[in-house]
Amino acid sequence: MEIHFTREQEAKLSQIAAEKGKNAEQLVADAALRLLQDDAQFRLAVRKGIEQADRGELIEEEEMNARVERMFKP
Repeated sequence: MEIHFTREQEAKLSQIAAEKGKNAEQLVADAALRLLQDDAQFRLAVRKGIEQADRGELIEEEEMNARVERMFKP
């Protein structure tokens, strides 16, 4: 697979990679692998949620809003 970046994007990727002690190719490969892992985890969580909903294991909107709020608090 080939990925094409603009010169500006390549320069920025090289800068970030250098700051992390990597080369740009490894930086992009690591990011792609993280994306695949995150996607798999997300899909698993969605499936789990659908299964819970199918079993009638639901929560009220207020509780969901409170949970989301807690997730994003620093």
